[in-house]
Amino acid sequence: MTARSHPPFRADHVGSFLRPGYLLEARDQFFNQKSISAEQLRLVEDRAITEIVKFQADVGLQSITDGEFRRTYFHIDFLEQLGGVKTDIPVTIVKPDGTEELAPPVIRVIDKVRHTKNIQLADFQYLKAQVEALGRPGLTPKVTIPSPTMLHFRGGRAGISKTAYPELDPVFYDDVAKAYGEELQSLADAGCTYVQMDDTNMAYLCDERMREAARSRGDDPNELPHRYAQFINKVVDHKPAGMTLAMHLCRGNFKSTHAAAGNYEPVAEALLSEMKLDAFFLEYDDERSGDFRPLRFLSKDKIVVLGLVTTKFGQLETKDALKRRIEEAAKYAPLDQMCLSPQCGFSSTVHGNNIAMEDQRRKLALVVETANEVWGSA
Repeated sequence: MTARSHPPFRADHVGSFLRPGYLLEARDQFFNQKSISAEQLRLVEDRAITEIVKFQADVGLQSITDGEFRRTYFHIDFLEQLGGVKTDIPVTIVKPDGTEELAPPVIRVIDKVRHTKNIQLADFQYLKAQVEALGRPGLTPKVTIPSPTMLHFRGGRAGISKTAYPELDPVFYDDVAKAYGEELQSLADAGCTYVQMDDTNMAYLCDERMREAARSRGDDPNELPHRYAQFINKVVDHKPAGMTLAMHLCRGNFKSTHAAAGNYEPVAEALLSEMKLDAFFLEYDDERSGDFRPLRFLSKDKIVVLGLVTTKFGQLETKDALKRRIEEAAKYAPLDQMCLSPQCGFSSTVHGNNIAMEDQRRKLALVVETANEVWGSA
């Protein structure tokens, strides 16, 4: 087994990090107290990003994100900047047993979807500059954006304007793919070579409750994964040369709660065989995700990143346990087509998971050390 010189790396990660207290304070001053300007907030974000870039490099990671420190929500902040899209804030529901669950936001398409501006460009340029300032070889700036499937799954046909799109296929899917392609091209022109699309919907289609919700909207949950594979492939058709395009399947990650559970089997073939993406980040941190058998569908030219280390709780996994799980996964897909990561980000929303800063560091160090022992270091 060998280390990898291009993404995804043997030790990788999903992207978001716990926000430092001074950044949360500045956000409160801007959004709630209205006591600082947008320019002042951005300067605080710049400082926090400079620190988190060094943190990632120091812990031994090769893929470097900005921690999503400029975002409130991993998906809304991007999607609402596409022309024709309207989003609403998600809410937390307290269930009868006292536990909390995230109610997904409403995302509606109210007009033709189009790319009206370069959404991530300035943020990427700052990230790239901070990575280069470290002067360390082998580091790759990584951009995370929400998956385009979110523009369909949450509302189905009813969430997409019939005036703008009397028929969805092919015009709606083509418009969205073109918008994403223009965003990817703007990033590539600035030197970006690694983009990850965060997708809850394929993971939600593993959960019978979510599948039933899809049926109630008039969608067939058995057909949707294959339709989404075609949808994603339209985006891949616009992918700039030299760019790695990955997908992270998220089962919900809001203040250490989750929204979906279930084996990957219902979506595995569409995901791992039909999608033309370069890599897949799959959550496998506990029994919610089922066994590794779905990995048998992994195409020979793809990489699967096993999310075996939880970001939801501080208890640290052991190297031996991680190695045993990697060995189990290798019964269904080649070990050389695998990498290791935490199951999700540490702070998919500004609120963050219920985990300490030090636990965040320890978990990432564990991923790096385990990957080096399993696959070797460069």
